Amino acid sequence: MFSRTSITKSTGSYSENLKRLKETLDTAEAVIIGAGAGLSTAVGFTYSGERFKKYFADFIDKYGFTDMYSGGFYPFETPEEFWAYWSRYIFINRYMDAPKPVYDELFELVKDKDYFVITTNVDHCFQKAGFDKKRLFYTQGDYGLFQCSVPCRDETFDNEEIIRKMVDEQTDMRIPSELLPVCPHCGNPLTMNLRADDKFVEDKGWIEAAKRYENFLQTRSGKRILFLELGVGYNTPVIIKYPFWRMTAQNPNAIYACVNYGEAVCPREIARQSICIDADFGKVLEELE
Repeated sequence: MFSRTSITKSTGSYSENLKRLKETLDTAEAVIIGAGAGLSTAVGFTYSGERFKKYFADFIDKYGFTDMYSGGFYPFETPEEFWAYWSRYIFINRYMDAPKPVYDELFELVKDKDYFVITTNVDHCFQKAGFDKKRLFYTQGDYGLFQCSVPCRDETFDNEEIIRKMVDEQTDMRIPSELLPVCPHCGNPLTMNLRADDKFVEDKGWIEAAKRYENFLQTRSGKRILFLELGVGYNTPVIIKYPFWRMTAQNPNAIYACVNYGEAVCPREIARQSICIDADFGKVLEELE
């Protein structure tokens, strides 16, 4: 429907766009939030720099890792070392509180609105901030869940207890062998419930969330909808960005708002229905309150 040659930045100054976003939030009958990695970056969940050095200095010294993400692809020699790395990874990005209260402030902004959230983030920050679980759709998985690596069935398992044990009991970059997670049904290793390949498990909770999201879209069709896209890049644009553009084009009452540092753009076809703010959402949020 849209070509890359039709992509443009919306016109208007920062202050003008901010004022328009405030007015749209006030008058919207529904708010659909689409959140990507840039939003978690805005709260301080960075995967490199000082935060990475603080928690992974030993792995950096041994392997020369430059960031958390790339380290996750390293072919560790033993599963004990693999899970020493990944348990820390999951713990600090799923079970530790976000350094900045951006998600909490966003919740205060929309909690009295008719809202729904679709996100590619897997850190569960929305639910921890108070967002209604039944108004959330985590499309790409959750750091807090394991699944069978085969998988032998479409089932996931909460991992907080075992992850905390792995973090507490690891020594010399290895966890005790008795903590290695295995599927209770077939005995094969468990792995993260993250959409990395065609083995990703869409369990009952995932399927129900997808249905609730589709129902929300259908029952609000034609209303004054604010499609609020936060920190979504071009890694997986077919999940949030492109659908938001399409639904805005199909609904003359809708407004598409994109807040993204360095990538705040929209198609020319919906430019009059769009608000693009090239800024960190944490800063924008302070001025919206």
